[in-house]
Amino acid sequence: MTYTDQQLLALFRSPDTREEAFTALVKRYQEKLYWHIRRLVIDHEDAHDLLQNVFIKVWHHLDDFREESQLYTWLYRIATNECLTFLEQQKKKRAVSLSDVENSLENKLKAEKHFDAGKLEWKLQQAILKLPEKQRVVFHLRYYDEMPYETMSRILHTSEGALKASYHHAVKKIVAYLKED
Repeated sequence: MTYTDQQLLALFRSPDTREEAFTALVKRYQEKLYWHIRRLVIDHEDAHDLLQNVFIKVWHHLDDFREESQLYTWLYRIATNECLTFLEQQKKKRAVSLSDVENSLENKLKAEKHFDAGKLEWKLQQAILKLPEKQRVVFHLRYYDEMPYETMSRILHTSEGALKASYHHAVKKIVAYLKED
């Protein structure tokens, strides 16, 4: 049976249907969240671990969800924050610069078994990895997830104007990178 988000929330708040509701929520959102996370952290194992962390947080905090935004927006905010925290921890753990972390992400991308540097899709991924972290997140949300700026604003706690500017700059940098060849 397919439930609306409001029905899922009501079912989750009832002890008798809590697990059923959570299972339905995971089934509905896990693939979208996985690909959002994967595009940010590149590695499948890291993405899988982060997705589990996201759903653990959701399980523990769904009762606190005030429904001031859509459930989808709330889930993306949690996933995005998990990714940013993970990337920040990678920098600190290695005591290296951001460019070293980006090089590590690029090496993970190149290690993918289907990687072909000659294909446009892989060049695009390399170009995206060259972006500053915030621009990379904004680009992913807008380009891949086709997320409206208003929704991104709620997820990232940034004005729509700043997000539009970040996306514009990201696109210009990606186009310039792709033209280099």
